[in-house]
Amino acid sequence: MTDENKWLRMVSADPGHSRRYIQRFRDLAAGGMDLGGEARMIDAMAGRGARILDAGCGTGRVGGFLLEAGHEVVGVDLDPELIAVARAEHPKGEWHIGDLAELDLDGHFDVAVCAGNVITFVAPSTRVEILRRLGAHLRPEGRLAVGFGADRGYAFDAFRADAATAGLKPELLLSTWDLRPFTPESDFLVAVLARTAEEAAARSDIDDGHSRR
Repeated sequence: MTDENKWLRMVSADPGHSRRYIQRFRDLAAGGMDLGGEARMIDAMAGRGARILDAGCGTGRVGGFLLEAGHEVVGVDLDPELIAVARAEHPKGEWHIGDLAELDLDGHFDVAVCAGNVITFVAPSTRVEILRRLGAHLRPEGRLAVGFGADRGYAFDAFRADAATAGLKPELLLSTWDLRPFTPESDFLVAVLARTAEEAAARSDIDDGHSRR
């Protein structure tokens, strides 16, 4: 089936997949690989002590860095094994098992990040809904950063069209997390998105309605 979550499909076919993923990144860290590039960019985007959503947080690789930088981090991932590691290794964070297509958290965020090709693992039919829900969790001036590779089955133009459908507009397009410009030849996209004016106004009306209940 093509319209299914690829991560769940891999775990179902291979119950040891998550454990090997966890060990792979532990080995990379032990070998001295720099695994903090995404988090450094998010830290630069956020004011001190910001509230940050780590969407598809895995073991907390990005969120853990941001916690140590002094931010409040809430992470969500649908893999219980990965969330268990995040809770054990980064106890200052708030880590939830959940599907991003059903994201419904209390409060709003200054920045949301969806790194590690996460957006390419979700079921294609849920992409717009996930982007919409991520946008809905942002504060009025909040921003969402999404990064993924060109070889992951999600064309960059299709992503940008889905983001527009979800009420998000690009503020910055990069080809890496270390701020290199995006070009037509780029094989990786880091998109920094914000709500469109129309979506921000509609969301404000919804939030105001909730506050009066």
